[in-house]
Amino acid sequence: MRRLALAAALILCPAAAQAWGGTAHAVIDRAAIEAIPDDGPVFLRRHVDYIAASAALPDSWRGDAEGFSKIEEDPNHGWFREQFAFLKPIPRSRYEFVLALYKRYQVIKDRDPATAARTNVRWTGTLPYAAMEAYDRLIVCMRAIRAARASGGDASVPEQHCAFQAIRLGHYIGDGSQPLHDSVNSDGWRGPNPNGYTRDRSIHGRFESSFVDAIGLKAGDILPRIGAPGHREGDMFEAVLRFLDQSGDRMETVYRLEKREGFRNPADKDVRALIYERTAAGAAMLRDMLCRAWAESAMPPAKVSPSPLDFDNPRFNPETGSAVP
Repeated sequence: MRRLALAAALILCPAAAQAWGGTAHAVIDRAAIEAIPDDGPVFLRRHVDYIAASAALPDSWRGDAEGFSKIEEDPNHGWFREQFAFLKPIPRSRYEFVLALYKRYQVIKDRDPATAARTNVRWTGTLPYAAMEAYDRLIVCMRAIRAARASGGDASVPEQHCAFQAIRLGHYIGDGSQPLHDSVNSDGWRGPNPNGYTRDRSIHGRFESSFVDAIGLKAGDILPRIGAPGHREGDMFEAVLRFLDQSGDRMETVYRLEKREGFRNPADKDVRALIYERTAAGAAMLRDMLCRAWAESAMPPAKVSPSPLDFDNPRFNPETGSAVP
C-alpha cells in the first residue's frame, strides 16, 4: 500500500517532475553494469545490488524541507534546451552557464518578463554538469582502486566510493535518457499547442512510472538492445550533450503516443518500443562512461599548468575564478 501511495503521489504532485520511476532507474543501472566488458570496471558487479537498489537516491535530495540540498540538486535532473536556445556553444563550466543565463535574464527581463522568469538554472537544468562531475569523481575513485591493488592493499573502500558515484552518474544519465527530462514540456505541453497535446502534468509519471511498472520492465528486456561499447575516445562532455539532444528529439513522440491513449494499454507495441529504446540508450551511455572512466584512471592525472586557479592560465575566466576544463 505504501508503494502504491508513493507512486500516486509522484504522479499527482504539482512539484517539479521526478525522474524515471524507481523501476526504470534500477533496470538502467543493472543492465549497464551487466553489459560491462571484461576489460572494464567489473568490480562494480560486486556492488550491483546496492547500486540498483539506490538508483533513485538523488531524488531524495530534492525534498522541500531540505532547502539547501533542493536548490543545489533540483536542476541536476533536467536539461530544458528550449530555454537556452540562445546559448551557443554550451559553456563547459557550470558557473559560466549560470552567469550566461543571468546575463540573458538581465537583457530580457523588461521586454519579456514571462520568459525571463524561467531563464535561470531551475528552469533550464544543469544535468550535463552533474553527470560530468560524477564522472570525474569516478575517475579519482578508480585511480585509488588501482593504487590499492598495485600496493597489495585493500581496495574495498575505494570500490564503495566508486559504487556511490556510479549511483549518482547512473541517475543523471538515466534522467537524460527520458525525453521529458530534456524539454520544457516536461510536465504537460507549454505554449502554443496546434497539435492539441495534453497539458496534464501527470503525463510524466504515467509514461515513466505507471507504464514501466505495468510492463514489468527488467534488465533482460534491454540488454540485447544495448550494443557494443562506445565513446572510447573524444570529448565526454560533448558526448553527453549529444546524448541529451538525441533523447530530447523524442519528446514529441511521447506526446503523440499519449494523445492516442497508448499509455492505457501495457501491450501497446509503440510505447513499449520507446521505453525499451530509451532505457537501453541510458544503460549504454552509462556503461560507456563507466568503462571510459576506468580506462582514464589507468593514466596519471593530466598536468595542468598553470593551475586552473592561476590568473595566468589562458583559459582563466575572472567571472568564475577558474579556467574551464
